Amino acid sequence: MILAMTDIALAEENARLKARLAETEAALEDAVEAQRRLESIVGELRREKFGPRSEKLDPEQFNLPLEDVEVAQGILEAAQERARRALKGNSPAERSPRNRNRGHLPKHLPRIERVIEPESTLCPCGCGVMARIGEDVSERLDAVPAQLRVLVTRRPKYACRRCSAAVAQAHVQRHRW
Repeated sequence: MILAMTDIALAEENARLKARLAETEAALEDAVEAQRRLESIVGELRREKFGPRSEKLDPEQFNLPLEDVEVAQGILEAAQERARRALKGNSPAERSPRNRNRGHLPKHLPRIERVIEPESTLCPCGCGVMARIGEDVSERLDAVPAQLRVLVTRRPKYACRRCSAAVAQAHVQRHRW
């Protein structure tokens, strides 16, 4: 009886170790690929800087390799984080919750506002046009290369002054800018 339980426990431990090994190998493979990409970008930059003058980029294209470096660096950092988690044995469910800014975004950032009106502001009971009683405002941070801005979406609320039975507001839309 005890021998059977030990065999089951050993088999479960073996399966867990194999899963962690596979996860670690995948993270290592991602890190190696990211490193290869970074070395390729550095080689291109070296050829650009030290190569013959005829092979040099236009001044308008100087930032393109830097964007590639940033993307590759992000991939490498993500792969390293996955490898660290795999080595520690932390599963994604054990991670701490994300720190989110539940307050307001800084006022100095430029804002692009969009107002989404409901399809109709006429009262469904036939009283006439509804009056605006408020609005829901959502803000989210939008990153444009080398620029941050805040996208503000306003959804006004309308209510009938006569019957006070209806409130109209546009549905929440997925963010498409």
